[in-house]
Amino acid sequence: MHAMQYEFTLPADYDMGVIRSRVARVAHLLDGWHGLGIKTYVLRELGVHGSPVNQYGPFYLWNTMEGMNSFLWGGAFQGPVDDFGRPAIRQWTGLAFEEGTATGAATAFALRRRQPVSEGVELAAFMTDAVAETGRLAAQDGAVLAAAAVDTRAWELVHFSLWEHDTPKADGDLYQVLHLSAPGRDRLPRGRQW
Repeated sequence: MHAMQYEFTLPADYDMGVIRSRVARVAHLLDGWHGLGIKTYVLRELGVHGSPVNQYGPFYLWNTMEGMNSFLWGGAFQGPVDDFGRPAIRQWTGLAFEEGTATGAATAFALRRRQPVSEGVELAAFMTDAVAETGRLAAQDGAVLAAAAVDTRAWELVHFSLWEHDTPKADGDLYQVLHLSAPGRDRLPRGRQW
């Protein structure tokens, strides 16, 4: 599993209806994308659910590098680049994935928490704790799924989870989910990934 996210931070007076319309128009194009586990079309709105910004920030879990590369270099990614400019893309190597207690429920919210992997920590223990946290998140009421991944260049851990409600018992940035494409969700490897 490979995680990926890019974000477009938009002006405070930006009409977020433009993003909603864009997602409604194009989101179905990835509903059958080869190599894609899930793509969440997520946004944060200034002042809604405590967000300090207007931001569109799709989050992906890929089953294959070929699928991700096909998306990035095969033309599909050019649409957002043309509309918003070329963003920096964060990428993380998968640590864990779990289906949640509400796996069949409609996904309404996403929670993303990024944290540094501090210098001097014992890496095996830190990553084992991250896997345990993924299981804890997935076991909560209303959790649709949870994942953890790490960027070993920046030494950053990300926890990403989907929810049917807006009150997960965890810290992080809360996003509204506009659409979920999940053509390969059933092929995402469960549990610890080493």
